[in-house]
Amino acid sequence: MAIELTPNEARVIGCLLEKEVTTPELYPLTLNSLTTASNQKSNRDPVYSLTEAEVLDTVEQLKTKRMVSDVEGFGSRVTKYQHRFCNTEFGTLQFTAQQKGIICVLLLRGPQTPGELRTRTNRLCEFADVKEVESALIALVEKGYVAQLPREPGKRESRYVHLFGSDTPETEAQPVFDQTPSETSSLTTRVEALEREVEELKALVNELLNADSE
Repeated sequence: MAIELTPNEARVIGCLLEKEVTTPELYPLTLNSLTTASNQKSNRDPVYSLTEAEVLDTVEQLKTKRMVSDVEGFGSRVTKYQHRFCNTEFGTLQFTAQQKGIICVLLLRGPQTPGELRTRTNRLCEFADVKEVESALIALVEKGYVAQLPREPGKRESRYVHLFGSDTPETEAQPVFDQTPSETSSLTTRVEALEREVEELKALVNELLNADSE
């Protein structure tokens, strides 16, 4: 993939994508607003403490890459900034609203599960259920913009990571699912049934132990 973002560049692009949707009345953003957004404590992982000078340096780097442009306000000397990362007239990256929401959250919060993405994109786009998130992820994986990370021990869902940064964990895009949706649903049902059986067996063992002690 030709696009390589540093961590600071990913944060700035993520903030511009987010604020374009959540606060359109304030978009494009001033340097002060962009710095505040970059250092936001909510909806960010990790939390940064960037200075305005650092954010400005990052913006200049992104302008060189033609991913950000500045806009002079009408009757104002304050320069504002807008992204040219995706969905622009001459850009190569074109996303649906759902795909754009996913990319935005991955840029701002790092690797996420489909369930986390559904919850954390609720101000950016709409998903009827997790299956819709999974469908959007499949399309992004197929295009090489997102990769599936190996499932962590004890976790039911795999996490997904964007592939727009040189600091991205080294991984190869894996098939989004080893099973079809129906097989996945069947497996989940079986696991839940086994968990209930284990709990029932534990309760029975405890009852027998208590009976023996009386």
